[in-house]
Amino acid sequence: MWPNISREFWRLHGHGENWAAATEGSPAVWARERYEWAGNSVIGTTQDSNVWQPGGTWTLTAEPRDGGSHVRVVLERRFKGRGWIFYPMVALFGRQMFERNLVKTLRVLRNSSSHR
Repeated sequence: MWPNISREFWRLHGHGENWAAATEGSPAVWARERYEWAGNSVIGTTQDSNVWQPGGTWTLTAEPRDGGSHVRVVLERRFKGRGWIFYPMVALFGRQMFERNLVKTLRVLRNSSSHR
């Protein structure tokens, strides 16, 4: 559902009640992440990647607000190797790109839940 993740590249490695491990991305940029969730937050921790150092995280928190939701994402990742090629683009446009992709994903989720 995330716009820049190739379905052909996505692999589930394991899952439990409050966690999942998957590789996602594309042949150009990929990461194996362990996701853990509790309450209104999801934390993704990089296990392996061709552009991020292991151990980096991103946290997504969604809280009810004014009849809708407030979504906050905090990225704590460090580039490695060829990942530095993407640094200028991420530094200049990363927030806008991430917000645009998040909005697209939320629309897909909303539309898929309304068709059930």
